[in-house]
Formats: sequence, C-alpha cells, structure tokens
Amino acid sequence: MQIHKYDTVIVGAGGAGMRAAIESTQRSRTAVLTKLYPTRSHTGAAQGGMCAALANVEEDNWEWHTFDTVKGGDYLVDQDAAEIMCKEAIDAVLDLEKMGLPFSRTEAGRIDQRRFGGHTRNHGEAAVRRSCYAADRTGHMILQTLFQNCVKHGVEFFNEFYVLDLLINDGKTAGVVAYELATGEIHVFQAKSVVFASGGTGKFFKVTSNAHTLTGDGQALVYRRGLPLEDMEFFQFHPTGIWRMGILLTEGARGEGGILRNKDGERFMERYAPVMKDLASRDVCSRAIYTEIREGRGCGPDGDHVYLDLTHLPPEQLDAKLPDITEFARTYLGIEPYTDPIPIQPTAHYAMGGIPTNVEGEVLRNNTDVVPGLYAAGEVACVSVHGANRLGTNSLLDINVFGKRAGIAAAEYSSTVDFTPLPENPAEKVQAMVDGLRDSTGTESVAQIRKELQETMDTNAMVYRTGATLKQAVSDIAALRERYKNVAIMDKGFRYNTDLLEAVELGNLLDLAEVLAVSGLAREESRGGHFREDFPTRDDVKFMQHTMAYQEVAADGTTSIRLDYKPVVTTRYQPMERKY
Repeated sequence: MQIHKYDTVIVGAGGAGMRAAIESTQRSRTAVLTKLYPTRSHTGAAQGGMCAALANVEEDNWEWHTFDTVKGGDYLVDQDAAEIMCKEAIDAVLDLEKMGLPFSRTEAGRIDQRRFGGHTRNHGEAAVRRSCYAADRTGHMILQTLFQNCVKHGVEFFNEFYVLDLLINDGKTAGVVAYELATGEIHVFQAKSVVFASGGTGKFFKVTSNAHTLTGDGQALVYRRGLPLEDMEFFQFHPTGIWRMGILLTEGARGEGGILRNKDGERFMERYAPVMKDLASRDVCSRAIYTEIREGRGCGPDGDHVYLDLTHLPPEQLDAKLPDITEFARTYLGIEPYTDPIPIQPTAHYAMGGIPTNVEGEVLRNNTDVVPGLYAAGEVACVSVHGANRLGTNSLLDINVFGKRAGIAAAEYSSTVDFTPLPENPAEKVQAMVDGLRDSTGTESVAQIRKELQETMDTNAMVYRTGATLKQAVSDIAALRERYKNVAIMDKGFRYNTDLLEAVELGNLLDLAEVLAVSGLAREESRGGHFREDFPTRDDVKFMQHTMAYQEVAADGTTSIRLDYKPVVTTRYQPMERKY
C-alpha cells in the first residue's frame, strides 16, 4: 500500500474534472485520478454544442435560457442554480475560446450558434440559436482543449487509477483509496478536499449512448458511505440513437433541419409539439417516437424504429456541420445519409440525478448540511440544474460552470484546514473486496449478470414505466444482487486485470439500478424523463420535491433503501403546463 498526500484530489478527468483541475492546480497541490487516459473520457462523445446566450446570431438573453432550463426540467430544477449556470454560461464559453477551442464561426468571425431542442426566445415563443458548437465534435474539442490547458498548468494525472473507496473520518473528508491498473497495487490518497467528477451510470441499460466505463463509480462510493443520492429515478433517453446500437446522433442534426418521420413519411412531431416540432425537449420526442412505434407507425419489418431524415439538406451543409454523424451512418448502418433516412430509436443517455451538491459543488449529507471537504461536479453530481429532464447542450455547460466552481471551492477550502487523519487501516475495505473477487470460487458470470441487469432495465425502467414494471425491476435486481455474491472472475492476476474491475463496476451498477427502480416506484406521477403510464400526469402537490435515497445497513449486513424528500428551490418561475 502506498500513501500519497495532496491538498486536493479530483476523481475523474472528463470535462468537469479537468475544468476543476485547471482552477485547483493554480491554488493548491492537486492530483487527478482517472480510470481512463483523460482524452478518452466520455465528454468526448458529446456532439452538438454548449449553450450560452451570446446573441451572436439572433437576440437572446440569460433569462430566456433560465426559463427554458426550468421548463425543460419540468419545474423540478432548483432555480437559483439554473440562474447561476445561465448567467455564467457566457463567460464559460469565452473562457474556452481563450483557451484555444476551435468553435465553428460565422462569416463575421464570431462563434456560430444553432438551434437545439427546448431552447427558445421570449419564454417559449419560438426556437432560438443558442448552441455554440464545433461542427458535431464539440465535446471532443472541449476535452482536448481542457487537457492541453491542464498540461500547460502542470496538473498531476494518475492515469488508470480506479478509485474504489471514499475515506471519511469524524464526518470530514480524509481522502480516497485507488487501485492501480498497471500493477494491481492499492494506493491511499490523503487529501484535504476531494472532488468527484467521475461521470454517469448509463451502462445499467442495454441500449445506451454511454461508454462502457460509465458505471456510476462515484455515485456508488458516496452512497455506500451513507450519503444520499438525489433524483436517481430521472434518466434521460435521447431520441436519436442509432437503431439497436444506441450510438448517439446529435440533436444538432435536427437543429440543422433534420426531421423525424414514421413509416408513412409523416413528420409526426408536428402532432406532438406544434410549435417546436422536432426540436421539442428530449423526453417529449422520445415518448413520441415510442408512441408511433406502439401504434403501428414504426419503420422496418419489425416496426421498431423511426427515421431521422437529412436527405433534404444540402450535402455541403452535412459535411460542414455534421461530419461525424453522417460517417456513423455509413460505418454502422451501411447507408448514405445524403439519400437515405437513418433508422433511430431512443437511447439511454444521461442521469439527471446523482450526488447532491449546492451551487459551490459542496456535497450534502442530508437536505441542508455539507460534508466538509467533499465536492462533486458534472454528471456524477446533482446540483439540480437539469431537474426531471436535461436540455440538450446544458451538459457541456454544466461541467464547465460547476467544474470551475467546484475546483475553486475545493482548493480554497484546502488552504484553510489541516489534513484529516486517515482511518486505521484505510485500505482494508478495498483490499478485502479485491482479494475476495480474485480468490472467489463462485459460479456466477459477471457478463451474464450484467446482461440480465441491462435486459430488465430496458424492459421495465426505460421510456415508459408502470408500478408493475418497476416492481419487476426491483425484484430482478434483488435476485441479481444475490447472485453477484457468488460471482467469479477468470483472471487471477495483478497487472491490467480488467476482469476484476468489471466485476467491481457491476456491483456499482446493481446498487444504482436498484436506487433508480425504488425511487421511481415511489414517485407516483409523470415528470420529465420519468413517465408512469399508471400515473400519467404531473403531481405538483405531492411530488414537487427531490427524492433523496439513502442506503441503510442492518446489523446482519443486509442493506435497504430509505427515501426522503427535499423541496425544490423556486425563485421566479412557477410550475405551469408544458406546451410545445
């Protein structure tokens, strides 16, 4: 076991982690621990853009952006946080520009902007061009730009270090425990402050745009330490994933004029969202697609998808604005998007819930109190700027605004306190888990349990849910958790044992899938990404509040989930019916 001491430790090197690191490194001695090489982080898969009311192309302002964020989130958004994000969006984009990000430009040389789902002018009057973009590679460009600036500022990276435990002593953050993939050694990082920026948890679904690495590691570690997870039932399903594969086709395609069509060639979104049409919010579009499929208007022999039609757009526009997704269509489907519509279906895309934080990134231990020295930002966190449904392009904005805030806050906290003493035998829990998996003689397969988990989540907890399907998911997950106790791995070695780490990640997915299903079962309403067919209307009287899920451990070691609730912060926008 090796012990390292840093003022600030950041877990994760995607957009939020590196944005935090740029700030933290200039203020404190900082280490960034990442299970991937930084430029392989999932931020690079984000395509369409990062929104800000720059008004470079047409009139816009941050208040309209705030309203769209609140309305798009089905009024479960904490409006104080949304106001901060939308106000600071402009500086966040300009910061990236100054760092060297190659945004697409107007003829006048300004950052270009395009339409995106749910973004409007004058509080819902019509679509507005708000998304700043770099072709359809915006996340990739952000990731590369942030990494280059991390190198510039001398950020210390520990690549391929899997953080497997959070150390808290006497209620204060003491550090983390990590497993080094290259050697199999356990490392303890003592720190005055820790920032989790470890991303989402979408791999408990089968059809997903998420990378294989998005296994909810940060959420699971915090949850097992008795801290809450917020709004985990709200998971976003992006309308346009490649049929059967889930690979993302950016909303920017519809922002450039792409149209959703059913088997009859009808532009069906005109019926569901007469004003915004194909640029309605993602939850609205995803449900519309599945409704078309259910009512027999789906495409193909099985009627299990619809089309994204780009054939009416000039090839030069597709080449300039959407080069990646047109290449995806050719590579994965063997079709020519100039002349053929692209088969698509909704894909599990983004977790609105996560580790609860305030606007400075401080992690909450309950509805009001913070854990000293613990921070989170990005998809791992829930400051609740996304509420029940995230607007497109607000994710890249979130990681930059709140990644920056968390990095500054964590470093400033580190400058005011001494190190919290490490617990006795700080790596004992991790060592026991690793040894237990490596030495197991069980008969269960990691791959088979993961496959069955993804199947029950796709069947029972995806776009449409009912009490019966969620109960089935809870039951299935409980059975899989029992089988997981008897899991075994084939690789018994120490170096680059990805077999071992996939087993650890599966444990994370099982815990978090259970939280989603239990939280969703208790929320007897439909709101944003959580649509209950047995409770199809939004209930602002009973459920205008955030779900807070806690893991409770009994004396015999068995666990259960306790649900509590936290009021939504409302400042200027009262709930109203969502019209598109």
